[in-house]
Amino acid sequence: MAMADPFLMLDLPDESATAALAEDVAVCLAQGDVVALCGGLGVGKTTFARALIRALADDPVLEVPSPTFTLMQVYPGSRLPVAHVDLYRLSDPSELDEIGFTEALVEGAALVEWPERADGRLPGNRLVVTLEIAGGGRRASLSGDRGWRRRMGRSRAARNLISRAGWSGASRRHLQGDASTRRFERIRADDRSAVLLDWPKAGATNGDPRAQYRARDVRAFVAVDEALRRAGLSAPEIYASDLSTGLVLMEDLGSEPVANAAGPIAERYEVAVDVLAAIHAAPRPAALPGPDDTVHRLPTLAAEALNTELDLFADWYVAHATGEPLSADGRLSFAALWAPLFDRLAQVERSWVLFDVQSPNLVWLGDRQGLKRLGLLDFQDMFVGPAAYDVASLCQDARVTVPLHLEAELRERYVARRLAADPRFDIDAFGAAYAVLGSARALKNLGVFARQADHLNQKRYLQHIPRLGEYLVRNFAHPVLSGLAVWYERHLDRV
Repeated sequence: MAMADPFLMLDLPDESATAALAEDVAVCLAQGDVVALCGGLGVGKTTFARALIRALADDPVLEVPSPTFTLMQVYPGSRLPVAHVDLYRLSDPSELDEIGFTEALVEGAALVEWPERADGRLPGNRLVVTLEIAGGGRRASLSGDRGWRRRMGRSRAARNLISRAGWSGASRRHLQGDASTRRFERIRADDRSAVLLDWPKAGATNGDPRAQYRARDVRAFVAVDEALRRAGLSAPEIYASDLSTGLVLMEDLGSEPVANAAGPIAERYEVAVDVLAAIHAAPRPAALPGPDDTVHRLPTLAAEALNTELDLFADWYVAHATGEPLSADGRLSFAALWAPLFDRLAQVERSWVLFDVQSPNLVWLGDRQGLKRLGLLDFQDMFVGPAAYDVASLCQDARVTVPLHLEAELRERYVARRLAADPRFDIDAFGAAYAVLGSARALKNLGVFARQADHLNQKRYLQHIPRLGEYLVRNFAHPVLSGLAVWYERHLDRV
């Protein structure tokens, strides 16, 4: 069943090389994919399938017997389930329906040995991996459509970067990433680990107006990363990169959180506040040295950018909460209330704005000292804008409830650090900016979570909405937001 014109041919001298190729396929598998494993008896199809399934499960000793007699065995996987299918004993292609093959593809992917026995019932956009004996090892030929050619091209480019950086033979495992096109992998070799960032060049923005204020390629990540490290902070050290393809191999800061099931860990949030105070206490440039002698200019977080965030609230959350879209008059009055608030923000202290300082993007590095105990992630969209934005982002964490007393203590700690560095620090201006930006961020996130729940059917995001409502109550208590508080109560019946 090997397709003509393979796009990749590799000699696999030993079992580890076969396993490495299986991992290269595993990291780019997606829901609905079919990998057809072709070749005669004893060429290593089951060996390849076992390595791929173990990679998806992140379990190097997982038992993966051949499903010769059961025809299909489904494995949960840490990222998506995968069905291992052996059609050697298939008596009729209609049996694929009986074993639930189509249903398996709805939830996950499938590896199919002896695919020629399916008599054309496999999807045309499958990846075909043909194995044959070659000398003392094997030879693999990969065929597929343009999508597979692109995906495997990136995966093999990543493998080459990993090897060139001195991590030859390392294992690759998918890491939970963000909602963007960026992918992350954990790379392991012996007792070492690293993280691979795979960031394809930005394509269409699907009309999202926020895209013009977001980083578009990996060069922004590298520039901001190096700026943070020069400032004495714990951003990942970059080991190697391929900027032309958007690949970066970097330090693994681990996964020790700053919050747990009980909520924020106060000491760790305190260090995070200290990090922000240190950033804001010194002048910070808007133009950063970038890789390849380029310059990365940070966008400005001002009315235009903030309005694109607030539109998410108006477009998604109001309808979610009330069952009806926001009226034209409601939009006009909402915008009219924000206009003077934006004018106020234009006058406050400016600094670097990491933009998403919240628990999922912070890791604890307990073996380091001082500010370096806080590891920073997901900072490529850094702005220049109101310094209070990141303080509000941290002290009103969208993913973890920060109790009112802890929020007050963190704010007081921040103010004390700022006053120690500069007695002229304007406490009142900071307090007003904090309330305004905390509200802007809460409203934006209400829109984000409502969209995730209603448009993408990811209902787990609804658990965060009550927390954001509580943060709004806190912010609306500031006199500068009295008009917005009245508007909110009028249009949503409650705060």
